[in-house]
Amino acid sequence: MGSELVVNALLSELQGRHPMLIDLSLDRIRRLLAKLGNPHQSLPPVIHIAGTNGKGSTLALLQSMLRASGHRVHSYTSPHLVRFNERIQLANPENETRPIDDTFLADVLSRVDAVNANGPMTFFEITTAAAFLAFSEVPADYTLLEVGLGGRLDATNVIDKPELSIITPISIDHADKLGDTVGQIAFEKAGILKSGATGVISAQPVEAIASIHQTAERVGAKLVQHGQDFDAFQEGGSLIFQNNERLLDLPLPGLIGHNQITNAGTAIAAFLQLQDPQATSAIEDGLCNADWPARFTRLAFTKINELVSSDTEIWLDGGHNPAAGVALARTLADLNERSPKNTYLIVGMMNQKDVKGFLEPFSGLVRATRAIAIPGEPNGANPTDLVAVANELGIPSSTANSLVEALKELDSYEAQTKRILICGSLYLAGHVLEVAGADLFNGQTKK
Repeated sequence: MGSELVVNALLSELQGRHPMLIDLSLDRIRRLLAKLGNPHQSLPPVIHIAGTNGKGSTLALLQSMLRASGHRVHSYTSPHLVRFNERIQLANPENETRPIDDTFLADVLSRVDAVNANGPMTFFEITTAAAFLAFSEVPADYTLLEVGLGGRLDATNVIDKPELSIITPISIDHADKLGDTVGQIAFEKAGILKSGATGVISAQPVEAIASIHQTAERVGAKLVQHGQDFDAFQEGGSLIFQNNERLLDLPLPGLIGHNQITNAGTAIAAFLQLQDPQATSAIEDGLCNADWPARFTRLAFTKINELVSSDTEIWLDGGHNPAAGVALARTLADLNERSPKNTYLIVGMMNQKDVKGFLEPFSGLVRATRAIAIPGEPNGANPTDLVAVANELGIPSSTANSLVEALKELDSYEAQTKRILICGSLYLAGHVLEVAGADLFNGQTKK
């Protein structure tokens, strides 16, 4: 059996054997890690990242800057888009960060599973322990660690002494697990703040800031806060970053969208906490070269593009909550101002998401929507329900039986040139990239 098949079989077995429901606690994973020799205590310096939106983009931007300054960087993110290996990315001697190979992944998963001895453990706990094991055994200068859910009780929060903590913008999401107010959610996210580690805080609602400050004061964490200690904004074709010591005139980030200005500012502020403040060339290179698939990514020269007219643009984004809807709609509006095209949505979402909150910003901006089910996702929202919400908002909408059908229907909707955005879920984005045959790590999804 090939190594990829071995990994897929092992992951499938682990998913079936361990509970799928998220268990927000730390005791079980601490016991498991102790049996493994506490690999999480032997990681390269950890930058721990929590937040509702922008975690992955901020991680990608910071990783790009660190690599541009000559550092080897591991990273841990979730969920994956196409293959699980994407979650655990390892530095190599060529200063690249690449997905863990199948042989090593099968090895660390098997070792964790053997030590766990079929004890109660969630799939995320098992795989997080495997990631720590891999990171502890491969040399690097930094480990960028993205929270899975929340922060305070997330399995990644066994890191007691991070080098730096980052909290990206907070909004309502996963309310059933984290609380239904921004303040409650911010309390959970702020749980990654630790004594002796600076917390870099992105732009936040007032209610979130109050909760973050309370936690920081309680644990004794110094904060570097957007709007107080640093700022970032677009001025013409430049990104302006300023803090109490300097003002930098920088290129715009390669990642598209107004929200990426905020994410870039947070990443720069974090980089300056870690590196020589004069290392502006690494910041510039990092901004330009960062790549983060399915975050307002234009698909070009893929199998999906063959399904539509040559002048039809296809864009992809995994955003799925109201704040992401606002950011996406603003980005689309900016794009349409520079290059007008009739714009359409293909949307698929998971259950328990705020469909109205996500779709409402697109009202008056898009001409029509097709709602589809997310293949292979039993917890996906019913497309009929998505259609009902879209029509209520005045967005002409109907269901389509598949991604391919939706693309073909919208491509023939009107004679004019078109822009189609596929959005609503990272799980849908993963399906799209798989159908597209895009190589996530060799630049084929970049604009």
